[in-house]
Amino acid sequence: MTTFDNVLPIVEKVFSSHADTIQQLDWVLVNRDLTGRVRFVVPSAIADRPELKLAVQNVADAVMDQLGPHGYATSSSLLYESDRDSVCLGAAQFPLHNVPNGIVVDRLATDSTWQSIHDMANDPPRIVFYSIKGGVGRSTALAITAWHLAQAGLRVLVLDLDLESPGLSSELLPEDRQPQYGITDWLVEDLVGNGSTVLEAMVSASPLSHDGEIYVAPAHGRDPGEYLSKLGRVWMSVDDPAGGRQLWDGRLRRLVGQLEDTVKPDVVLIDSRSGIDEISSGCVTALGARLVLMFAIEGHQTWNGYNMLFSNWQRTDAANKIRDRLQVVAALVPEIETADYLAGLRERSYELFAQGLYDDVPPGSVTADYWHFEEHDETAPHAPWAVRWHRSFSAIRSLEGRFADIDAQQVMAVFGPLLDGVAVTIGMDDAKP
Repeated sequence: MTTFDNVLPIVEKVFSSHADTIQQLDWVLVNRDLTGRVRFVVPSAIADRPELKLAVQNVADAVMDQLGPHGYATSSSLLYESDRDSVCLGAAQFPLHNVPNGIVVDRLATDSTWQSIHDMANDPPRIVFYSIKGGVGRSTALAITAWHLAQAGLRVLVLDLDLESPGLSSELLPEDRQPQYGITDWLVEDLVGNGSTVLEAMVSASPLSHDGEIYVAPAHGRDPGEYLSKLGRVWMSVDDPAGGRQLWDGRLRRLVGQLEDTVKPDVVLIDSRSGIDEISSGCVTALGARLVLMFAIEGHQTWNGYNMLFSNWQRTDAANKIRDRLQVVAALVPEIETADYLAGLRERSYELFAQGLYDDVPPGSVTADYWHFEEHDETAPHAPWAVRWHRSFSAIRSLEGRFADIDAQQVMAVFGPLLDGVAVTIGMDDAKP
């Protein structure tokens, strides 16, 4: 079985075994395209040397025989160019290991879909944990939520889609339970129709399960392999069997659906990348979340980021499709002057929603006829669910090694509003363990 991580080692091995041929070239480019497929570019001058040209083609054929879906057919596996620099222009480049005249030309691309809001997926409910900036305790809150729901008997699927800053799986899985592959591997293999090869080896059960179960699909497997090169391809689109192209967020929906078919969860918890990049847009808008938890701390960066996002939704007529799925979470609420902190955060949150998402209510009109909430309405999406800062949860390296000692009452004291809100959202009456 050949997967993305095997491609360059195969090229290096074959080139080394044909070193006498490769060394006769001034240069050889390993052109790895946007889908991860590889073919070679060599100097066009070898056309004047028929024996060398045939020998190089034989080397290319030997590589393609081993690459499977990551290679090209013989007729297009070898290209000829007079100018190496023009081929490399604009692409990432790095030397091919153990091949002095070999260069890998790595072509990457991204897409963003903030304005495309997909219909809600009702069964099972999907909940996205999202924040404008990192370091706000979002992943820890998700891990606690997964533990809490499993304590209550639910079957929970956790997806680590914070691909550019992975780590959630280490909070829920010991090292010996890390699966072989991760979400990034599937997204790259799917580009060449090879996703099914890694699907069953990318989910692992957490030992934190109690009456229920927690299944984790990490960002990467036990061995990340060429993680940065894979990461540069996860956003790519593929040919749609029905015609046209399927964008990366469509591939992500397909993956989540396949994982749900495999695990049969009662609820899916998704850890999104922070910020307003491509992976964040896919998590927030493309997965049909029933609830998008917007983690916030008091500060300009938080409100400026959310304002840019809300403004985009307004400008693209997407606001009405997403607004009733949003909920602000007050993260890292301080232990002192708590009431004043929450009041200030609620005020800023209300201003954000009132300007960006709530309907304007004309004078004399009935508020109930509009999607509008008053500032002090506890049921409003701008009314923050508080997660209090607590030293026991401020620097947890591995929750899987700590949950046995965590008191359930302490969990509720710190995360209670969040856990109760999630329970109501998914229709669970007895969420407290």
